Amino acid sequence: AGTMAVATVNLRALTSWVGIARLFAVVLSCLTFSLVASTGIFSGSYGTWCMFTWCFCFIVTLLVLLLELLELYPMLPLSWDDFTSAFSMLAALMIFTSSVVFPAIFISSPCNNNICARQAVATTASCLCFLAYAVEVGLTRAKPGDISSFLSTVPGLLKVFEAYVACLIFSLLGKYDQPGLMWCVAVYSICFIFTLLIIILTIGRCLTYIPCSLDKILVGYNFLALLMYITATVLWPLYSFKGQGRPNYCGKHCWWDSHLGVTFLTIFNLIAYLVDLVYSSRMVFIRTP
Repeated sequence: AGTMAVATVNLRALTSWVGIARLFAVVLSCLTFSLVASTGIFSGSYGTWCMFTWCFCFIVTLLVLLLELLELYPMLPLSWDDFTSAFSMLAALMIFTSSVVFPAIFISSPCNNNICARQAVATTASCLCFLAYAVEVGLTRAKPGDISSFLSTVPGLLKVFEAYVACLIFSLLGKYDQPGLMWCVAVYSICFIFTLLIIILTIGRCLTYIPCSLDKILVGYNFLALLMYITATVLWPLYSFKGQGRPNYCGKHCWWDSHLGVTFLTIFNLIAYLVDLVYSSRMVFIRTP
C-alpha cells in the first residue's frame, strides 16, 4: 500500500516567544503600510523607501513564519539560524530608520486632520514594529560561548549593522571630487563589500571551505577596517567643511547636511568596528569553558 506524505505542522513556531514577536511584527508592519497607503501621501525617494521597508519586512517575516510552521526550512540550502538572525537585525534597523524618516518628512504641524491622524498612528505602529524586531534580536542572540550561529553573536549582528550603516552613507554621498573624500568613499566601499561577503558566505554555509583559520582572519579584517575608518573619520569632515559653514539658503536637501550625516554615520561605524574587534578578539583568544 502506498503512503501519503503528511505535512508536519510545528505550532511552536507561533506560540514561542520568538514566534509571538514575529506575529506582532507581521501585524504591525501590515497595519503601518496599509495606513500610509490609505493616505496616498508617500511620494518621493523617502516615502518610497519607507513603504518598501514595511512591505519587505512584512513579506519576509510572513515567509519565515510559514516555513517554520510547516518545517520546510531544512530544505533550503542555507544556514537558517544565521539567516533569521541577520534578517531580524536588518529589519530592526530598516524599521527604525523609517520610523524616524517618515514623520520627519510627511507629518506636518499642527496635526489636526484625518490624514495626519492616520500618519501618526502609522508612525506609532512602525515604532512598535521596531520594538518587536528588537525583541526578536534579543531572544535569538547567541549566549556567551555559543558560536553555532555566527550571525546571532555580537560580532555577527555588528556585521549587519556595519553593512546597513554603509548603505546609509552611500545614500547621502554627493559630490566628492577631492582626493581625501575619494579615499573616504573607497574606505566605505571596500569595508562594505567585505562585510557583505562575510554575511552572504555565512548564510550560504561557504565559510567552512576556507582552508585557514577563519576566526583570526575576521580579527585581522576588523583591525584593518578599524584603521581605515579612523582615517575616514578624520579626513571626511576635514575636506568637507574646511573653511565652509552651512550656507544660509541651502534648501531642504542641502549638501552640507548630507555631509554632516555622513560624518556622524562614519563615527557610528567606527565605534561598531571597534566593538566588533573587541568581541571577535575575545571569541578567538579568550576561550570560555
